[in-house]
Amino acid sequence: MTYLDHRSEPAPASDLLDFFDATRTQTEHLVSPLNDEDMGLQSMEDASPPKWHLAHTTWFFEEFILKPSLPGYRARDERFAVLFNSYYVQAGPRHTRSKRGLLSRPTVADVMDYRARVEDALRNGLEQNSFALEENRLEELVTLGCHHEMQHQELLVTDLLHAFSFNPLLPTYISKSPSAVLPVQEAEWTSHDGGLVEVGHDGNGFAYDCEGPRHKVWLEPYRLAGRPVTNGEWIAFMEDGGYDTQTLWLMEGWTVRETNGWDTPLYWWRQDDQWWTYTLQGPRPVDLSAPVVHVSYYEADAFARWAGHRLPTEVEWEAAAELTEVSGNFMEAGSLLPLGREPTLWGDVWQWTSSAFSPYPGFRPPDGAIGEYNGKFMVNQMVLRGGSCATPKLQMRSSYRTFFYPHQRWQMLGLRLAADQ
Repeated sequence: MTYLDHRSEPAPASDLLDFFDATRTQTEHLVSPLNDEDMGLQSMEDASPPKWHLAHTTWFFEEFILKPSLPGYRARDERFAVLFNSYYVQAGPRHTRSKRGLLSRPTVADVMDYRARVEDALRNGLEQNSFALEENRLEELVTLGCHHEMQHQELLVTDLLHAFSFNPLLPTYISKSPSAVLPVQEAEWTSHDGGLVEVGHDGNGFAYDCEGPRHKVWLEPYRLAGRPVTNGEWIAFMEDGGYDTQTLWLMEGWTVRETNGWDTPLYWWRQDDQWWTYTLQGPRPVDLSAPVVHVSYYEADAFARWAGHRLPTEVEWEAAAELTEVSGNFMEAGSLLPLGREPTLWGDVWQWTSSAFSPYPGFRPPDGAIGEYNGKFMVNQMVLRGGSCATPKLQMRSSYRTFFYPHQRWQMLGLRLAADQ
């Protein structure tokens, strides 16, 4: 599942525990503003209640580490394995995804107790060196569990935003932060020579299986915009009839647009001659200089065609990003809002690419249920790169690939333009 750096010795247990504790603490920090009613909200099949995210990430450690390799470990409740398994067929039966919001039991208190019990068992097992597992393999699985939980931290807040958006009160999840109104700057472009490049994870440090193997790809010379597309540019697209001009759209995208009545990004509305949007900080006027967010692949592709450019391939993005430092607006900044305060390839919004999520040459999923993590999703989805304002920075590296279906919009999804030289 993962590629770990080539150390002769595993990381000290104390370092692994620090990483585990920091990850678990961050998740609980994210739910601290919520009440029990909030914790059970599920607004659509694609989203899950906060309570379920808390329990599922706990189940992951229990199912793949504690049950098979900690002698004497006893599950708090064997039924939790059915309730909180997501899509791991080899791990057993699963509760219906669309009905997670109906799980009023176990209660929030039960789930928090479950988390505490699993944390104590894993912590004690590491401290006492009790696991019947090679240290490198144990480190690999705990590290994977932490990165898996960080993915769910992002899903937790974006799922919550979607659920809150149906409440006419438009609740505020976190306090509003002041943001200066910046002038809209023209996008500067960077040129890239192309040629034969190597992309994919190099085997040093953590990565998901779908990020490798590293391989060679030929690129023609290309250009990338120095920042994502802004709200101001998106409004110009709307005002020029972008949502009504069928020739800008892929055929399937046009059908989805018509079926859903799209004429703005998700969460936008017009009020008092001004565009507004709903965010995790509550309702706000649309910031013209900030990156547009909550747009589908179909909308991004139509915008790029309207602008006379295109979306980058994931290889173009990665080849450029490998030369830069991971720096930008991530979850740790605390705003959970795209800001566009610095020109960077990273952060603010995930950037749609024109690349389908498919295996790299030589890809082989690991054996067992862990091998279901990414490989079985390699069809009908598109790759996004760069992370967002809701992504933990520790997750990010130039080879990181996330993926969504082209019609989805509820995540922090935006775009950056590309062009041929």
